[in-house]
Amino acid sequence: MASLSTRCIAEGVGTALLVYFGAGAAAMTLMLAAGTEPATPFNVGIGQLGGLADWFAIGMSFAIILAVVIYTLGRVSGAHLNPAVTIALLVTKRFQAGETVAYIIAQFIGASIGSLLFFLTVGMDAVTIGGLGATTPFPGIGYGQAILAEAIGTFVLMLAIMGVAVDKRAPPGFAGLVIGLTLGGMITVTGNIAGASLNPARTFGPFLMDMLLGGSNLWAFFPIYIVGPVIGAVLAAVFYDQVTAE
Repeated sequence: MASLSTRCIAEGVGTALLVYFGAGAAAMTLMLAAGTEPATPFNVGIGQLGGLADWFAIGMSFAIILAVVIYTLGRVSGAHLNPAVTIALLVTKRFQAGETVAYIIAQFIGASIGSLLFFLTVGMDAVTIGGLGATTPFPGIGYGQAILAEAIGTFVLMLAIMGVAVDKRAPPGFAGLVIGLTLGGMITVTGNIAGASLNPARTFGPFLMDMLLGGSNLWAFFPIYIVGPVIGAVLAAVFYDQVTAE
């Protein structure tokens, strides 16, 4: 097994790539729309610009980069890339507490770097128009509804992770494909509710960089993207263990 420092580097790089390409796709969707229409504040809603097709495109961007990272870095760190996943594995006694803290810090740092790199690549429009792909509840969605949507989406994602990556009985070779497509599907279906983060780090990076680079201060929404994903992931891991116990 690789050293903890090496695994944390892999987690950081993997999460940076997830945010750069996944959250970046959300930001780019808004920027492209602003090029053909009057500029639209990013918190109005991606679905109002191009409908479900926009969310499908964003979901597939996440799916592809997640599959790439799982197949390339999964053998190094397990490719959690998500504090909710790491916490769920801790709760089900598959991960140690000290390593959990290190992984989560690496994931948050990686997400912030990924968001910063997207800004450096694209420029200030990534912040002022695209919001760096930050996730917020959409108009008409309450705090509790947003938490529920994040919990349900992460529950399904974590079920897939348990079934094809964690469970040693799973056939080899399918983890990246299945987990990536599951994430893409959950984003497509639940994106227009609360942005379909399903990952505290994925939201943390754009929130931090938006604030530091002169964009919106969105931290009031951050508990949604901690509580929902962590509850969903933990429930899924515990449920999977119960129903598949031999």
